[in-house]
Amino acid sequence: MLDEARELRARWGSDVKLIMNDRADLCMAAHYDGLHVGQDDLSPEAARRIIGSRRWLGVSTHNPEQLAEADRPSADYLAIGPVFTTSTKANPDPVVGLEGVRRARELTRKPLVAIGGITRANALSVIESGADAVAVISDLIREPRKSAEEFLRVLR
Repeated sequence: MLDEARELRARWGSDVKLIMNDRADLCMAAHYDGLHVGQDDLSPEAARRIIGSRRWLGVSTHNPEQLAEADRPSADYLAIGPVFTTSTKANPDPVVGLEGVRRARELTRKPLVAIGGITRANALSVIESGADAVAVISDLIREPRKSAEEFLRVLR
């Protein structure tokens, strides 16, 4: 999948960013553009010390209190979710829905990434609710290249 991600970045240019989930060491080794950490991962401050100031740092949040805590100088963007039901987490946090995205947008000026249950069918409604971007897992698994290209067309 890394080769396909790099190929997409080469094709679409700066519109595609490679963000490593949870692993600051692999982010650095693979020369990714940034790192994303969750509530139970490496702290944003520790992550920033490892990845430096040039790479992006994102933090997952699941409610207004976590969003307020994460809305600190160390994070470049904040994630909110799960927006919809997701099957990729064993014990997912409660669904925030589109209203949760709208509320999160009111609470921060930082770029907002919606996570959890995002598909090609619902991505545009998530963006219209205030998210600047979407993070996708399940809808990319079977045909990563085709799905990614369709996402880019839908969201352009």
